Amino acid sequence: MHKTAVIVEDDPDIRHLIVEVLEAAGFSTVSVGNGIDGVRAVLSYQPLITTLDVNMPGIDGFEAARRIRAQSDTYIIMITGLEEEADVVLGLGAGADEYVVKPFRPRELRARVESLLRRPRATGSSAAAAPRQDAAGPSFPGARPAAQPQFDAAPTSPVFDERIMTPVYTDPQQPQPGAAVVVPQTNGPQYGAPPYGAPQQGMPPQGMPPQGGHPGTAVAPASATPPVGGPGWTVHRDLAVHAEHRMVLVAGRELTLTRTEFDLLSTLMESKRRVRSKADLTLVLRGESYVTSYFVGEADKRAIEAHMTNLRRKLGDNPNNPRYIETVRGVGYRLTSETVASA
Repeated sequence: MHKTAVIVEDDPDIRHLIVEVLEAAGFSTVSVGNGIDGVRAVLSYQPLITTLDVNMPGIDGFEAARRIRAQSDTYIIMITGLEEEADVVLGLGAGADEYVVKPFRPRELRARVESLLRRPRATGSSAAAAPRQDAAGPSFPGARPAAQPQFDAAPTSPVFDERIMTPVYTDPQQPQPGAAVVVPQTNGPQYGAPPYGAPQQGMPPQGMPPQGGHPGTAVAPASATPPVGGPGWTVHRDLAVHAEHRMVLVAGRELTLTRTEFDLLSTLMESKRRVRSKADLTLVLRGESYVTSYFVGEADKRAIEAHMTNLRRKLGDNPNNPRYIETVRGVGYRLTSETVASA
């Protein structure tokens, strides 16, 4: 049986990794970079598996899952850096069948996909026994007999015209060429997601004044915060980190990070302009920074890339024009120069 998967992920490195995993499992893949195009791709290709990121341009992964689930019975796997219980519950409630937290292990992701395919869909009046796979996929002409149409008034199957990103209805028995497909992004309307570099959803409200402001004008924090610039603080531009209190302030506003994200940021803040390789950062996270004989594999380095993507997103740092953390290609990461003008 020919199988199709739609991958909705805005980070090209992670998207490429998911493509490799699913193609190794026998899937033809369709890749898009935002939620709006993701919903359109699912409706067009009727995939067996759909993977969704959460923080994306356009609509976020939760809203994309709701729209997909309302019109398709594809298996949905959310692959995201959001690991809080509330996010997991929200994702599953929006229609996801699996919830995988980044950084993920490729073999585990493949095992979860295979586990999903062993689960029959619940039989009901409005749902088929399993996700529908017609001949409208990108690389499997005449894969299996077409299932009962989901819409009474839609006798044909939609296929994307890549020039305009709108469904074009064709004969469902006509073979569709191609293998792995990358659907171009559109400049359509943006529904509620902040632009890249803007504060992310869930970021704490401004509860502290900017440096140099008047503390009496702000809401008092729940616990005493050591004055920025005092003992224990490491400062880079308007980014301040207190390692002992595990606090991060951006322009005077406290930022919530996961343990791993904080450890990475704290390490880079201490190292300043000294480049830290992905292998070096992996050993720091393991607590083995002074041991040089431990093996660091490609999966470990991919995990560091995923953590750095999430960290930059929370900091509002654009990797193409970084304010805080810059990538040294082929080596690793370091802080930006203090003297470079801010973007």
